[in-house]
Amino acid sequence: MTHPRSALRRKGAMTLRVLGALLTYPDAGLRAHLAEMGELLADDGALGRARLAEVRALLRRLEAADPIDAEVAYVELFDRGRPTSLYLFEHVHGDSRDRGPAMIDLGETYAKAGLLLNADQLPDYLPVMLEFISTQPAREARGFLREVAHLLNGIFAALQVRGSPYASVLAALLDLAGHQAQPVEAPREPGLDESWAEPAAFDGCSTQGQARPGEPQPVRIVRRNDHPSQGAPQ
Repeated sequence: MTHPRSALRRKGAMTLRVLGALLTYPDAGLRAHLAEMGELLADDGALGRARLAEVRALLRRLEAADPIDAEVAYVELFDRGRPTSLYLFEHVHGDSRDRGPAMIDLGETYAKAGLLLNADQLPDYLPVMLEFISTQPAREARGFLREVAHLLNGIFAALQVRGSPYASVLAALLDLAGHQAQPVEAPREPGLDESWAEPAAFDGCSTQGQARPGEPQPVRIVRRNDHPSQGAPQ
């Protein structure tokens, strides 16, 4: 994703970028910058002391881990079940046909802000969304985080159940959104047959345990119009 560098001057913007990067696959490129990431978080000053210590503990753990072990653990954690998925619309729409239009709408939101996705990026991928949010003025940035806070809390809870230190990253994001990280009951992991079953036509998130009939869809990310727009950062 490309974005204006000046946006990163706002307090909290660099923290969002670092937390987003920390949620990506821990390849050699990422591991080479772990120490720098810890320094950036401290310099930005957006996290409380205790939360910063938790995130830095994760950074040290990744630094000390065998690279293969760290990569395998990441795949097992984030790519083997919906409760910990970093693709947020999986939590909202599941495998229903509603996900496609929602992805298009979100991609257009990014484009209107002057931000373009790389060809291999999906707009609902949490690290991509955090990179976008980091470019927005403070009020809009917090608004976006608050809109997805219930999803972040669900992922946080699932990571807590698994005893994963990555839970500290989701807790930090909830702090930035102004929400206290509260564990909730993690959704039941579907069996293998359920995971590969073909979803029924128009099978929405209400049938996947992500919402209740009659409730509005919890995520609809659009630019707010109830206050003067400050435009895309230059």
